[in-house]
Amino acid sequence: MRSTLLLSLGSSLLLPATLLSAAQPLTARRPNILLFLVDDMGWQDTSVPFAADTTALNKRYHTPAMERLARRGVRFTDAYAAPVSSPSRCSLLTGAHAARHRVTNWTLRYDTPSDQADSTLQAPEWNVNGLSPRPDTPHTYYARMLPELLRAAGYHTIHCGKAHFGAIGTPAADPLQLGFEVNIAGHAAGGPASFLGRARYGHDSLGKPVSPMAVPGLERYWDTDTYLSEALTLEAIQTLRAQRSAGDRRPFFLYMSHYAVHVPFDKDQRFYQRYLDEGLDPKEAAYAALVEGMDKSLGDLMDELERAGQLDDTLILFMSDNGGLAASAYWHSGQLHWQNAPLYSGKGSIYEGGIRVPLIVAGPGVVGRDRRDSHPVMIEDLFPTLLEVAGARPERLPQQVDGRSLVPLLQAKRQPHERTLYWTYPHNWGLDGPGINFHAALRQGRWKLLYDYRTGRHQLYDLARDLGEQQDLSATYPQRVRQLARQLGRYLRSVGAQRPSVKATGQPCPWPDEALR
Repeated sequence: MRSTLLLSLGSSLLLPATLLSAAQPLTARRPNILLFLVDDMGWQDTSVPFAADTTALNKRYHTPAMERLARRGVRFTDAYAAPVSSPSRCSLLTGAHAARHRVTNWTLRYDTPSDQADSTLQAPEWNVNGLSPRPDTPHTYYARMLPELLRAAGYHTIHCGKAHFGAIGTPAADPLQLGFEVNIAGHAAGGPASFLGRARYGHDSLGKPVSPMAVPGLERYWDTDTYLSEALTLEAIQTLRAQRSAGDRRPFFLYMSHYAVHVPFDKDQRFYQRYLDEGLDPKEAAYAALVEGMDKSLGDLMDELERAGQLDDTLILFMSDNGGLAASAYWHSGQLHWQNAPLYSGKGSIYEGGIRVPLIVAGPGVVGRDRRDSHPVMIEDLFPTLLEVAGARPERLPQQVDGRSLVPLLQAKRQPHERTLYWTYPHNWGLDGPGINFHAALRQGRWKLLYDYRTGRHQLYDLARDLGEQQDLSATYPQRVRQLARQLGRYLRSVGAQRPSVKATGQPCPWPDEALR
């Protein structure tokens, strides 16, 4: 059994590429790593409360595995990601902020932006092809990826589920090109055509994909009642067992990246009736069943590790890639899940509902049980965190690492300095909703500043008193607005961020500080 003693290290600050070599192993024998990433899961879509009190929404869901994981470790109440999928996932794999890697919208088709046409603003050019392990791939961000670095450090690297790192036809569309030794069902698409085995996860009767979203590689479950979340879990467990049977004693890195809880909300019949019986309407019952099926996967993996004597030797991280879906277009299409309260808005937005996400970490060296940590953290922090946990020591990286290691926080130590977090989304996502399309933002302590590129308007919120961002204080604290707008503008320029332009003039929209009145 692997040793689980976590040593105290000090690599919690911003890590430039040239300084990553200073990282040291956390344990004499490194832990296994299970990174359990969920798609589009809101901060409230769980029976685990991340707010100060248990809410009515927490009581709606049944997520016993998340509860079990939270009791074993720490839940981060103020964890954040980008407002849509690809930017978050690219930050996770590279450690770079979305404004720096410029994969600022979702990717799919080669050299084809996903931006929707807008009547007044033009989105900037961006890295529409996603990430690349090679510097010669057009419109990509070249970097050395987390799985490649963990593999070089001696880990068995397994990808299971949604990838969404690069456009169709690019190297990053195949997780095996990024350092994973095993790829289960991962490709360029950001969602499933279907969660249903009876629908062959999006393949027709001849076995051909019905759309680019058809999930590949799960033919053994076609024409069965096996829900996609269950099929992925069975495949992941089989892969772990195969490693043990082969006598491969390397620690594993399992990136369990569920297509759940993304649309379509296909009914998971294992749990659907329960929520109808509890009074939910069919749409919300289907969504709640999708959440519970995802949670069952987490529980099944923990049970498998426990049976194998590996649970205590495995660091488990649970996170979502952006906030819960809450946009008016989905309401009219009958697929809406508008339930992020007390947070405002949802996916695609830089209000809290679009960017604040659940994060739980448990396992070797995590100090305390059932502990809460309110330090603001970002998804790119997982990159230096896992490198430190693994004792990976790359001498030089082509990318700048913006994330900070969470190891001091896992050890219940305070961050040495107040941290400011930043977001930018210079695009038209194509759906309506508050804070969606052409925005930038920062959070500094209790203060949150939002900037609208379309109008030049600034909004200021005190998150300590107004988590739902209902009371704009910009007129009350104009000096605070000026200070934060200058800081936001300086940061965006410093990382090479892009901004939209005005169609009528061809001129770029003002930076947040340039728009001050």
